[in-house]
Amino acid sequence: MSALALESTVRGSKVQLDRLPSVDRILKSRAVAPLIERHGRSFVTREARALLKQWREEALRAKTIGACGEADVARALSARIEARLEPALRPVFNLTGTVLHTNLGRAVLADEAIARMVGMARSPANLEFDLAGGARGDRDALVEELVCELTGAQAATVVNNNAAAVLLTIAALASRREVVISRGELVEIGGAFRMPDVMKCAGARMVEVGTTNRTHPRDYVEALTPRTALIMKVHTSNYVVRGFTASVDTGALAQIAHPASVPLAIDLGSGSLVDLSSYGLPREPLPQEALEQGADVVTFSGDKLLGGPQAGLIVGTAACIARIRKHPLKRALRVSKLTLSALEATLALYRHPETLGERLPTLRLLTRSRQEIAELAQRVGPAVAGALGEGFVVEQAAVQSQIGSGSLPGEVLPSVGLCIRCRNARRSSGWTLQTLAGALRALPIPVIGRIADDALLLDLRTLTDEDAFVAQLPKLRLATP
Repeated sequence: MSALALESTVRGSKVQLDRLPSVDRILKSRAVAPLIERHGRSFVTREARALLKQWREEALRAKTIGACGEADVARALSARIEARLEPALRPVFNLTGTVLHTNLGRAVLADEAIARMVGMARSPANLEFDLAGGARGDRDALVEELVCELTGAQAATVVNNNAAAVLLTIAALASRREVVISRGELVEIGGAFRMPDVMKCAGARMVEVGTTNRTHPRDYVEALTPRTALIMKVHTSNYVVRGFTASVDTGALAQIAHPASVPLAIDLGSGSLVDLSSYGLPREPLPQEALEQGADVVTFSGDKLLGGPQAGLIVGTAACIARIRKHPLKRALRVSKLTLSALEATLALYRHPETLGERLPTLRLLTRSRQEIAELAQRVGPAVAGALGEGFVVEQAAVQSQIGSGSLPGEVLPSVGLCIRCRNARRSSGWTLQTLAGALRALPIPVIGRIADDALLLDLRTLTDEDAFVAQLPKLRLATP
């Protein structure tokens, strides 16, 4: 570029930039006054400076500036402020077909749990205060009696998730010593949480026994040494091995562990507290059964099949739980009053098994009938089709839901969804479907579906707020291509 051309370009940009108002002028604008009154002068000032910086950069790139009158600036500033104040954590419509979706928050809480959390958030609480004695108390005491009632355990404690429960158990019972575990149970769950890594972080030496597909009682017996501190069994809830397999059940392991004065720990992962087969669902092992069969410690999640908040429950003998409570990690992994309040309210629902299927959202969604979901699809399908316009075909389709979060990975639930395809099959539909998926995520309450077989699928098993879903669909017109 010649020197004359460069000088002309810079001069042109300067003329364009001169059109931008100053920060002071923006703040004195009558159109901006309501923003200052609502959000405060300091915040609006920061956002006005950021907006002008953005416009300057755009002007230098494009060598032009759009309309920047008083009303234009006020609208742009208001839009920027609204976007900046949008919460990062937002409710969404989970129409992926995975009921307990880890990335979407897993279990939806019961109304009773929500109400209890709100009440505790608004007030001080006896989190670690003994109301009867007037002295310092133990936060575990708030739920321990209820957990023991439901599981039959002698004692119980709660940490912030099941990964923490496993880590704390191993650290408290087996640090600097050996933990015997079947090679076929060295699981990895989401986020690269691997059992060998957990053993290492807990300071224990892992001793693998058996093979990937077959482990026998003699494998455990032969692995026991004076340095053995724990035998551990992990429920492989997030995958299934079929064919030529063998494993050792909890009762047989207890008969190996206890004569050697070695505690037995069972990690159940999902942690159902009721026999799911009575609700027409595949059965999952129960903590109370593991304890009855001789386990000294059982760990499981609060926010999976149990249907409560994120938490890790540790139940077992009084001696083992006492050692776990005394470990320094326990304080680092403890839960807040909000988690404990939601957990207590959720667990209380299990005292009334006759109404559990209706009052616990997780169980209600898992047992929702295909007929009910099909009727829902008939009602909302036309609204979705109307919002999408002529470029898409919306049809009711049979789909398969899954439980999710590593629970019963080989099982599916018959469901009904909306199958959305591009009307013109000759077009490259992948990009269009991806664009549509993005538009759905951009709605006030984002809609999350899944793309498969050249279609966008919206599984309606977990759609409970039909009115809110339909009410926002007209806003999709502005976002779709």
